[in-house]
Amino acid sequence: MGDTMCRNLSKYALLFLFLSLSGLIFLLRIIHTMESWNCQTISALYQLQTRIHSSLITVNLPTYNHNLTFCAHLGQKPSPEDELEERYLLDSIQWPGPPPRFATPSLRQSSDPVHSVFTILPDKERRGWHIGDQLEALVQIHDFQGRPKRYGGDFLLARLHSPELGAAVAGTVVDHRNGIYSALFPLLWVGPAQVEITLVHSSEAVAVLKHLREHRPDRVFFKSLFRLGFLSETTVCNMCLPSNQHPLCNYTDLYTGEPWYCYKPKMLSCDTRINHAKGGYLKHLLTNKEALLFQSGVNIKVQIHASGKDRINVLPPEDNAEREGSSVKTESIQLMPSGYYFKDSWRPLGGTVMRHFNESAAITQCLRNKVINMYGDSTVRQWFEYLITSVPEIKEINLHSPKNVGPFMAVDTTHNILLKYRCHGPPIRFSTVVASELRYISNELDGLSGGPNTVVVLSIWAHFSTFPVEVYIRRLRHIRRALLRLLDRAPGTLVVIRSANLQALDQEVSLYNSDWYSLQLDTVLKAMFRGLDVLVVDAWEMSSAHHLPHALHPPQAIVENMIDMLLSYVCPEKKRSQK
Repeated sequence: MGDTMCRNLSKYALLFLFLSLSGLIFLLRIIHTMESWNCQTISALYQLQTRIHSSLITVNLPTYNHNLTFCAHLGQKPSPEDELEERYLLDSIQWPGPPPRFATPSLRQSSDPVHSVFTILPDKERRGWHIGDQLEALVQIHDFQGRPKRYGGDFLLARLHSPELGAAVAGTVVDHRNGIYSALFPLLWVGPAQVEITLVHSSEAVAVLKHLREHRPDRVFFKSLFRLGFLSETTVCNMCLPSNQHPLCNYTDLYTGEPWYCYKPKMLSCDTRINHAKGGYLKHLLTNKEALLFQSGVNIKVQIHASGKDRINVLPPEDNAEREGSSVKTESIQLMPSGYYFKDSWRPLGGTVMRHFNESAAITQCLRNKVINMYGDSTVRQWFEYLITSVPEIKEINLHSPKNVGPFMAVDTTHNILLKYRCHGPPIRFSTVVASELRYISNELDGLSGGPNTVVVLSIWAHFSTFPVEVYIRRLRHIRRALLRLLDRAPGTLVVIRSANLQALDQEVSLYNSDWYSLQLDTVLKAMFRGLDVLVVDAWEMSSAHHLPHALHPPQAIVENMIDMLLSYVCPEKKRSQK
């Protein structure tokens, strides 16, 4: 019986060994087969692995020295002229802050829109307000204890509007640095006009935002996937990373010197990078006291009420030479806006005649034989989407690009129209961009032939709000040089720049994309391209003056006016009249 059992065990052992060898051979064949699969077949595995890495990536974020401003020194060394311009630009956006004794912010001592008031100053000559005059409203800021503030630095928006006429214009706010502000408005239409003053952020909140921008540019972090065969790793990336913690992969652009780094994977080389993506937003950036300065409905974008009347009635010119809705003589207005709304239609004041392209046929006729190259962030991608949905003849070509990322292309073969969109290079907070599709705008411009049938549209601002302003200045300088090279070799090329716009704010959005950040970038943008042969669609004033709520991607009514402005540049009225 024992011998029989031993023989049975030997048989089972041989069977087990056979099965083990068969299983090993089968596994090796599977591995060999899977290695021959293409990337699309096993993308689900990599996506799963990427999600696992992403869930762990926040645990291994770099540690920065938050007492020092950094990032601004990276990239190519600026020339003495560039340094001089940079100092001028930084001086132009200097923002007053609270006195040193308020270094530790207190809600009770901060600006309270409920206790604050504004007053429309009376007409000095007691003759009434006439079209072409300038209206002034005086704003007195009080704190939460009801006491007048004695220093400036609050971020205010001013708007003069008439719901009855569909009219509105953005005002200019002058900070007297003593708790008092002047809001100045040009009077551009005949009829009722109402003053609206909004506290966007208190001076104490702005001081917090400024500190975050200078010392915590890592509060939005990025990542890249590295892959070779079955092996993949995800690491943190940014414009600058502490080099004393892990080895770095240097992806600095060879032509512009724009810096970009990723932590080197532990097992893979730097040239195995597959993509670029937004990693996430750092949390818990504020102390408990600082968090009280960013409360929706309390001290973020809350209107300030008038101490008396908030409306006036604008009269025709005293000589009755002008009529309602006609062109306005504005020589006497000290601070001229770029335009205003009347009957819900934007009216530019820079000399360009605003045309309206309400029908797809009119847009098609304007864009006939044109190549429209759009570069930048999602706010110009919104324009691309508007055009392809507004003109049925323009068909988008399926480039198998990720949704909302691109690149995108659309054509109308009948009318010889080509539309293209490509996002700008890092930092770009899109979901996932293939590494090979990361292009810097300046390099793309250098690849254009240009000419009278070429239109270049640029929008680059929203993704730079978390970095020191020097980073933005450097990027715009590279773009400006590329534009000058383009206009030099192809003078007929039309260049249109879309400026920044306001957006909806709560505490979280304020820390990364506050309108205060956008205002500073917008000021730099307009200054750096002023005097060049480029045109600007002033999205800041168009969104500030309009009655619709602020949004990162403005509502349809505002976009329609923006597109009309763009197409008025492409097909100006004077050219049509000469036909």
